[in-house]
Amino acid sequence: MTAHELDARLLAAIADWNAGGTGYDEAAFGEHALALFAHQIACNRPYASYAEALGFSAAQPPASWREIPAVPSSAFKDAVLAAFDVANAELEFHTSGTTAERAGRHLVERAELYDAAALAGFDRYMLADRPLIRFLNLVPDPQARKRSSLGYMVGLVSSLRGDGAGGFFLDGDAIDVAGFSAALSASIVEERAVSITGTAFAFVALLDALDSAGGRFAAPPGSRIMETGGFKGRTRVVPREELYARLEDRFGIPQEAIVAEYGMTELLSQFYDDPSSRASMTRVKVAPPWLRTLIVDGDGDEVPFGNVGFLRHVDLANRSSVAAIQTEDRGYAAQGGFVLLGREIDAEPRGCSLDAEALLALREVAR
Repeated sequence: MTAHELDARLLAAIADWNAGGTGYDEAAFGEHALALFAHQIACNRPYASYAEALGFSAAQPPASWREIPAVPSSAFKDAVLAAFDVANAELEFHTSGTTAERAGRHLVERAELYDAAALAGFDRYMLADRPLIRFLNLVPDPQARKRSSLGYMVGLVSSLRGDGAGGFFLDGDAIDVAGFSAALSASIVEERAVSITGTAFAFVALLDALDSAGGRFAAPPGSRIMETGGFKGRTRVVPREELYARLEDRFGIPQEAIVAEYGMTELLSQFYDDPSSRASMTRVKVAPPWLRTLIVDGDGDEVPFGNVGFLRHVDLANRSSVAAIQTEDRGYAAQGGFVLLGREIDAEPRGCSLDAEALLALREVAR
C-alpha cells in the first residue's frame, strides 16, 4: 500500500469508530499492520536494516502483527526514523530527555493523522458525556514549547473542544498558581465545568502551593481531571492513591472523574483509564482499536495473561515513522487492556533485551 492508501484506511477506521463501529477487528488490524510494516521497511532505511538484523525483510515478512520488530523508544535518539522525506514533516516532537541524554525526535508527515487519532480517543474516554468544557492546563503551552507532543495534544483538544476560555498555567516548572486559581474561581461562578490537565509532578507542585495558601475549591458538576503521568527525572514521587485523594479534597472532583492518560512522544495515539475501572486504583488502560499492546519478557516473547512484563505498543497512526515501539514500562494484561505499573527501576533505555546486532545495525545506518 502507498502512504496515501494507508492514511485513507486509518482515517476511515477512525471515522467508523467515532460513528459507533469497530474501527478494526483483529483481522483488519493485522492486515493493516503488516501492510504498514512492508511500507516502512521500503521507505525507512534505518528501520529496514534493523528488521533485517532480526530476520525480517520484504522477502521474509512477519507472520502476524505480533511479530513485527519493535524499536526501543530510545532509538529515536539514535536515528531519524522517518518513512517519508523529512522536508515535508508537518509536526516534529522531541522527547523530554535530561541533561545527561540527548532528546529523541519523532517526525510526522501529516498532522491530520495525529489530530484525528488524538481527538477520537479523547472524545471517547474524556468527553463522552458532554460536548463542551473549559480547559485549565498545567502542561507546556504549545505556543512556547512547539516540540512538546503533550502540549500539542492538549492544545488541540482545548482549541477544538473547549469553550474559548481557560488557558495554560505552566511556564517551565513554574506554575501560575494565582492565574490558575482565578480561572477556576471564575469557572465556578459561571458554573462552567472544567477539565484540569497536568502531569503528576505539576499537580503535586500546585497542591503544595494551595496547601500553603489555604486555597480550596468546589469545581462545578461534570468537572474532571486528566493526569498525564510524570515523575520521570524527579526526586520526589507521590503515590497515586495519595495524589488522587488530595486532588479530590482540594477541588471537589471525585476520584472516579480523575483519569490517567498514558502517551509517549514516540506514539501518535494515547491510552486512558477504562471508565469501568476508575472506582479503584487498579486502573486498566484501554485504547482505540488502531493501538494495541503486547506484554513481553526480557527476551521479547509474550508472557502469559496476567504476568508482569514490558509493554510493546503497535500504533497504526505511526505511519510516518515506526509502528511498533518497545518500552521499558512494565505492566500486565487485564480484561480489555493492561495495568500500567511504571518504568523498570534504573532501567537502561535500550529496549528490553533487543538483539545487540540489530541495535548496532540501526545506529550504523543512522550515521
